[in-house]
Amino acid sequence: MIAAIIPAHDEADHIGACLQSLRVASRSGRLKGETVLVVVVADDCSDTTATLASQAGASVLSIQARNVGTARGLGAQFALCAGARWLAFTDADSVVGEDWLADQLALESDAVCGTVAVRHWGNYGARMQQHFERAYTDADGHEHIHGANLGVSASAYLRAGGFKPLASSEDVALVEALRKVGARIAWSARPRVETSARRAFRAPRGFGATLLRVHQEMQHTGTDTSA
Repeated sequence: MIAAIIPAHDEADHIGACLQSLRVASRSGRLKGETVLVVVVADDCSDTTATLASQAGASVLSIQARNVGTARGLGAQFALCAGARWLAFTDADSVVGEDWLADQLALESDAVCGTVAVRHWGNYGARMQQHFERAYTDADGHEHIHGANLGVSASAYLRAGGFKPLASSEDVALVEALRKVGARIAWSARPRVETSARRAFRAPRGFGATLLRVHQEMQHTGTDTSA
């Protein structure tokens, strides 16, 4: 069994599209009918995220941590107890490619660090998009770590000690731990994920926060990113 795990804090506007993309990915013929367990960890949600996820067929865990590392770790623990051999992680404001899961498994590694593409740049404009596309390495051999596009075998995850209860950079900490235990990590652009460029981001030092920081730096240096 494969598990796809999504932490979510007030993601009613996005969780439906995320889960629909996972539904498509779980039906890939390349998985040869292997069961895919989808787990949504609804963390301190005051909206209908948990209800929508349950209606879409996901297993829903509700917590009050406001901590993405705790949420990912709880989802992983649930999946491992259910018998998952592979853990795939994405974010609620992201959509995965139709072969996302199959592409992770095909790399035959202990862990897979994938890249992300941005769906809409409306919050920032064309020049910010052009800067990102010049600066970001969307190719095999990249060095990016994204919780929105991360996969790890159950055995490697356990050897590395799992996610730490961090409010940000929990994905970076896990990959560093995987390196320390000698895990084989594939740095690949094959598993595809599109994510949002929203400014109302959840993780204080995550992808959304990084985009905002770059935008502010470009404004400070006189480069207008809104055109």
